Amino acid sequence: MGKNLRLKAARAAKDMTQNDLANAAGVTRQTINAIELGEYNPSVRLCVAICRTLGKTLNDLFWEEEGK
Repeated sequence: MGKNLRLKAARAAKDMTQNDLANAAGVTRQTINAIELGEYNPSVRLCVAICRTLGKTLNDLFWEEEGK
């Protein structure tokens, strides 16, 4: 699992800090940081909360594309 640059880009596009996203998703800033760094594999429930906050789908942010 590599860095999640799609999550970081989507968060930045909404002009949200890691702390803003963490508060909206009900987790700590450290959790968001670890997801973006690829050091933590979030639960589906957390993925959905992040997607709702950022207006994205699971495909947009979390599922690996075929062949990569």
